[in-house]
Amino acid sequence: MARYYIVTGAAGFIGSNIVAGLNARGITNIIAVDNLSKADKFRNLVDCDIADYIDKHEFIQAIEAGEFDGGVEAILHQGACSNTMEHDGNYMMTNNYRYSLSLLDFCADQAVPYLYASSAATYGASNVFREERQFEAPLNVYGYSKFLFDQVVRRAMPDIESQVVGFRYFNVYGPREDHKAGAGSSVAFNAFHQFRKEGKVKLFVGCDGYGDGGQLRDFVYIEDIVRANLYFLDNPDKSGIFNLGTGRAQSFNDVAVGVVNACRRHAGETELSLTEMVQQGLIEYVPFPDILKGKYQSFTQADITKLRSAGYDAPFNDVAKGVAKYCEKLLAKG
Repeated sequence: MARYYIVTGAAGFIGSNIVAGLNARGITNIIAVDNLSKADKFRNLVDCDIADYIDKHEFIQAIEAGEFDGGVEAILHQGACSNTMEHDGNYMMTNNYRYSLSLLDFCADQAVPYLYASSAATYGASNVFREERQFEAPLNVYGYSKFLFDQVVRRAMPDIESQVVGFRYFNVYGPREDHKAGAGSSVAFNAFHQFRKEGKVKLFVGCDGYGDGGQLRDFVYIEDIVRANLYFLDNPDKSGIFNLGTGRAQSFNDVAVGVVNACRRHAGETELSLTEMVQQGLIEYVPFPDILKGKYQSFTQADITKLRSAGYDAPFNDVAKGVAKYCEKLLAKG
């Protein structure tokens, strides 16, 4: 019987990049699982090779009916509602929590590696980002859905013989996120398209003690996310919940400067400093929206001690390098 790698959320941002990463290794026995009610996501898989596509609802029914028993090499579970502004708690918990729980039960029963997407949203307003319960206090139901599943994994892991790995993704950016345009897309994506359309990048004024555009996030480039997933896939003896960020907080200003200078280089123009960009109106600061007050992480920085202790020693792209790579790809697409 053929055995397959199953990637959920396969037409989404991170999922499609993981499919492409598996393809780069010559792996094509991949079952892509997703919900294509928003059909534009199919474009993320056009240049990928897969064995089959299954709707996520049919997939869960098939898993629970035993149709995949003995036929799975590994599950890389990236499928989730990642909209932090989603207010339907029932939908969020069904989609993010119960779905993940069904796959955990299957993988434990089948002794199949289970690599899944958690989130830095589990930390909420904490200023310590270490994989320990005392630092976890999510600010929204999205973060809570991820936090609650991590708690289940922690309790179950001592009794599970096969690999279980949760990745707490920080602020991921990079190719194949076009379908998320708007609130769900990365700062780099929004800044690029805003600059190309309006000739300026708009950032929030200062808050929580940070200056204008000075809020700090751990921005992690998508190729680093894929590389880490594949590392753990290669090392099935390593389990746990791990932060997946660069370990370095950088400002929204840094992202905007990277975007503007990448576009200027492409146009044959000289690079500018942040001060020069602000003076020339290329970066503009706008009021902080009321809807985000009390729900906003002004600072995130992954503690990657545990990740490094697991043997993952690859370097991470900083904002300057990652944003430059990303903008080059976006500019090449026109």
